[in-house]
This record gives sequence, C-alpha cells and structure tokens, in this order.
Amino acid sequence: MYAIFENGGKQYKACVGDTVKVEKLNAAVGATVEFPVLLTSGEKGVAAGAEVSGLKVTAEVVLQGKDKKIIVFKYKPKKNERKKQGHRQPYTLVKVTAIGEEAAKKPAAKTTAAKKPAAAKKPAAKKPTTAKAEATEAKAE
Repeated sequence: MYAIFENGGKQYKACVGDTVKVEKLNAAVGATVEFPVLLTSGEKGVAAGAEVSGLKVTAEVVLQGKDKKIIVFKYKPKKNERKKQGHRQPYTLVKVTAIGEEAAKKPAAKTTAAKKPAAAKKPAAKKPTTAKAEATEAKAE
C-alpha cells in the first residue's frame, strides 16, 4: 500500500518504512509528524477525494539537514556584470511509520467532552466577614 501526501506545496509518494526528503519542518529529531493524504492505493484499489479526507500519513523525523550546494551565476554580456551566489536548501528527512490512521479518532474524543452540559456560572462569592470588618461597620453606623 502506498499513499500520496502533501507538504510545502509539493506531493510525495510513500510506503510504510520509506524515508522521504520533504520541505523543512519545525520539528525536533525523533518527533512524530502527520501529513494529509491526497490518494491511497492498496488491495482495495485506489481511493481519493472524500474517501481519504480523514486519513493521515504518520512519520518520524530522522534528520534535519541541507542539500548539496548549487551555484547561481548571473551574467550580462558586454556590461561587465557578473554575480555569483550559492544556495543550500534546507530539508527534513522523515521515515513513514503508518498510513491511514484516521484523524477523526482524536476529534471524536473532544466532541464527547463537548457534549457534556456546561456548568452553570456560579454567582460571585461574597467577601467573608471578619470580626474586625463587623466592628468597623458597627462604628460607622
């Protein structure tokens, strides 16, 4: 079984156990991340659209790194204009641990908590009276 998931405006194909190089994520090494599934293919056939709307690809962050350096050289002839620049694209290497875990399970737990009747607001508590406060009120009268 494989799935096509989306991250950073790009789509990736992955099977369970694959390592995939994706756009940089703000996640520590060893953290678990989830990606939305766009399409799955398995024994039951191909599923896409509304059929996979609740599915997620779960992956573990293996490495945060940078790609090989590329050279950007701009040149305009007859103008003595040259500009050399280098660039290293950051990336995150993730290992796919599961495909098809339903995201609906987590919100379902929240919705059951939301179904509990809300507790009525308690009226503001009156300040406790002390002997000193009673004595000052008696003197004021």
